[in-house]
Amino acid sequence: MLAAALMSGCAADPAAPAGAAASPAVSRQALQWLDRITWGADTASARELAALGQDRYLERQLHPLVASPDARPPAGAPPVAAPTRAAAVMQLEAQRRDADATTEDEPKKAARQRYQRALTRVANESASRSLLRDLHSPNQLQEQMTWFWFNHFNVFQYKRDLRAMVGDFEDTAIRPHALGRFRDLLLATMRHPAMLRYLDNEQNAVGRINENYARELMELHTLGVDGGYSQRDVQELARVLTGLGVNLTDRVPNVRATLKAQYVRDGLFEFNPTRHDFGDKELLGHVIRGRGLGEIEDVADLLSRQPATARFVSRKLAIYFVADDPPAALVERMAATFQGTDGDIAATLRTLFRSPELTASLGSKFKDPVHYVVSAVRVAYDGRTITNPAPMINWLNRLGAPLYGRLTPDGYPLTRAAWASAGQLAARFEIAKIIGSSNAGLFRIGADDPALPVETPQPGSSLYYEHAAHTLAPATEQALEAARSPQEWNTFLLASPEFMFR
Repeated sequence: MLAAALMSGCAADPAAPAGAAASPAVSRQALQWLDRITWGADTASARELAALGQDRYLERQLHPLVASPDARPPAGAPPVAAPTRAAAVMQLEAQRRDADATTEDEPKKAARQRYQRALTRVANESASRSLLRDLHSPNQLQEQMTWFWFNHFNVFQYKRDLRAMVGDFEDTAIRPHALGRFRDLLLATMRHPAMLRYLDNEQNAVGRINENYARELMELHTLGVDGGYSQRDVQELARVLTGLGVNLTDRVPNVRATLKAQYVRDGLFEFNPTRHDFGDKELLGHVIRGRGLGEIEDVADLLSRQPATARFVSRKLAIYFVADDPPAALVERMAATFQGTDGDIAATLRTLFRSPELTASLGSKFKDPVHYVVSAVRVAYDGRTITNPAPMINWLNRLGAPLYGRLTPDGYPLTRAAWASAGQLAARFEIAKIIGSSNAGLFRIGADDPALPVETPQPGSSLYYEHAAHTLAPATEQALEAARSPQEWNTFLLASPEFMFR
């Protein structure tokens, strides 16, 4: 094991942290279950589980209290900009146009650099908000599903100006529907400018068909590559999607008088009927009457209710939460729930979390980079409010999984093979060392401010150590016993093979 090899030179001077409060009365299995439903167990979630019991805790996570779209992180966290809305994106677009209109080389270069820095700042603010929610939100399952669905409906922030839109995509198209009906989630992504721009639907117009979004909508978002659709279905769906686009100006396009009533503008989203194919279409054997924007609702209904969609989505959820090759019987039961409840995501997850297959898999699902980083910070700084998630953003970049950074529309892989390389594990060891030493800079208020003094993290406190101690391999136990300081002990635990799993 890599961790054992890296630990082999330690002197024999046990230094495990001590003095933490007693852990809540939950079993090791319950703690492992908590690691699945949350971004990583901490004392607060363990206490809530102990107080409510597993069934009531699950229901609270499946149906969380409604939060406003611009909800702020917990008290004590720094002010982070609200999700970028239409006016802010339009302002950035005006800045880009001004830069491009500059005629002299050096001023043009400087103006373009300012524009790129502004886009990066907005994207980093969005990533900071997302990570703070992962760390501190009581709605842990909703936050996990927000990441899952963003990955499922992936957009790449570095295409054109999508850095200005990814936070809004996450906060308005994904999070509100993450535990709702799949049809509503699908429709929200179909109407969001980030998706339409990323998959080139702005270029899709009657007489100039672009099939890119239509193909990914069926292959990656709903039916799956083996979902039974044909090239003709792709073409027909592309016709449905004509006219869906993005408008970053305050101008309304010229629309014929007979079509003006069909024109729709909602923030940056635009349906331009002049660009739409109003003919009837035949998709998956069903006729879609040519009636304008309403056709996408017909398509959302049709695609979300296909048996292939139920199986494809259920299997992907089971891969994420249970196993790289999930049991077929579990997937079929989840798909049956999905279909029987008209795509109710919470109900489908209830079937998953109450299954014996999930219980049997506890402790065996390899953590992707986001789960590793967030769970390490949650257990190391148990209950303390992180004020500067910038180091976490950098760690995810280093681990090859930056938020909003997957180039291709398939999203990041969810299986162990993608993340268990020697280079990945070596990088995790270095990150564990930074987290375990309290020098991570997670408590800095601003970029130019010194980090607040923080005592050494205690992931070896009773919450984690009492439940993990008897599950550690002999090599890990020997390394922990040989640690020469609390910081080194922390590093060894957070870098151990056992901590790589949930």
